[in-house]
Amino acid sequence: MSIFGLFKRVLKLSVATAVVGGLCAPLISSHLPTELEKVYANGKLDVISRNGPTTYYEDSNGYTGLEYDLSKGFADYLGVELVIHEQENIGRVISKVADGQAHFAAAGLTSNPERSESVRFATSYRDVQEVLIYNRRNPKPKSLEDLVGKNILVISDSAHSQRLKNIQAEIPQLQWTESPEAEMIELIEMVHSGKIDYTIVDSHAFEMTEKIYPRADIAIELEGSQSLAWAFPNHIDDSLFEVAQNYLDSVKASGQLDEWVAKYNNDIDLDRGGALTISGKIESRLPKWENHLKEAGEEFNIEWRLLAAISYQESHWNPKARSRTGVRGFMMLTQTTAKEMGVDNRIDAVQSIFGGAKYFKKIFDRIPDRIQGEDRTWMALAAYNVGMGHLEDARVLTEHLGGNPDKWDDVRENLPLLAKRKYYRSLKHGYARGWEPVQYVENIQRYYTILTWHDTFKNQNRAFASTRKDPHSDVQPVRFQNDDSLELSQPIL
Repeated sequence: MSIFGLFKRVLKLSVATAVVGGLCAPLISSHLPTELEKVYANGKLDVISRNGPTTYYEDSNGYTGLEYDLSKGFADYLGVELVIHEQENIGRVISKVADGQAHFAAAGLTSNPERSESVRFATSYRDVQEVLIYNRRNPKPKSLEDLVGKNILVISDSAHSQRLKNIQAEIPQLQWTESPEAEMIELIEMVHSGKIDYTIVDSHAFEMTEKIYPRADIAIELEGSQSLAWAFPNHIDDSLFEVAQNYLDSVKASGQLDEWVAKYNNDIDLDRGGALTISGKIESRLPKWENHLKEAGEEFNIEWRLLAAISYQESHWNPKARSRTGVRGFMMLTQTTAKEMGVDNRIDAVQSIFGGAKYFKKIFDRIPDRIQGEDRTWMALAAYNVGMGHLEDARVLTEHLGGNPDKWDDVRENLPLLAKRKYYRSLKHGYARGWEPVQYVENIQRYYTILTWHDTFKNQNRAFASTRKDPHSDVQPVRFQNDDSLELSQPIL
């Protein structure tokens, strides 16, 4: 057992002993359990958060998000259950923590003097910049005075709202609107689509969406950096607070925090022109074909966004697309492949979608069973582009050169060698334009990432819209390990 693990075990045993001793000998000792002791005694950590891409959300693999990773890591560090209580209104997040109705809030909160009057903040886990977002189709504001008379929307009770109040002290004519249930990603999308003129968000939210909503861009970086941190109640018991500080210091020192942050950075290698193109097509073309892609995906057990990414690479979702080599249609099938897949009209988009899905599944199933996960998917895509024979040649060459033929990262390094006589003359299928399948797979990976994030943000926005039917709803518990409910009518601290 590591020293770190031993420390946690000793801490937990000593705390549990103290709690049991206190419960068994109430007449001998007047000791009241500390907050940390009560967490261990109850076996759960109650955290308030906001549902959204920058905090926590649910995807196809379960719950995720930076605040979820951090909070779940802390619960695991303590060896207790994590219970997240959803609250969209930031003002209520702060007030509920201040009233002791949760152990702390992990909601992408900025620590500032105004909030520190009600709660206390742990050590910062990330520094961000507040940025003013505008639509690139409109003139870029040169100064804050240019915001007067414009349609500005920010989150209620947020640091961004406070920033506007501070600006208003210097520019009294400045006006804006606030929404208690809005989320930064949603606001960026509203600027991108032209529904509002401006918003203020944190820089990390913009970085997540820069290639998803490319018409939204930074107009002004507002002065001073901001620190994101967990908010704890203000009281004299430091036991849980201090352990949280130790935990945050440990994930920083170990590099785990950097890994979690990088996980959500969404660094997509695509220039603005390419991002604008796919964004426009997602809005104008994809909706017409989305259900067909989902139906084909379900029939052939292929993730529909992967099919969408393949078809975007092939035709930009144009059913009448034609290449110089004679392939045609939504999935750009050759005449031979179309006939083999039962497609009698290549420019019939629905036939092309199902034919392309069937063909990709056929190739996918031919990849050796020992190759699984993303390696299998990327190799199947390479074979879809260059042919199974050339892929196998690249795998043979990879093994000959000391690489792992079952790992895409190794095979992709050697695929371009199929264009060099030194290598292809000894391979079964000879010459191939081996750089093309590498670029093909990389493009689809980019498009798939954009489609996945775009769909995630779209679903989140739908969730936000549904919550607005009851904007004053109380905190609802979301328990990740079981379905028991928790009443928060009395403070737990």
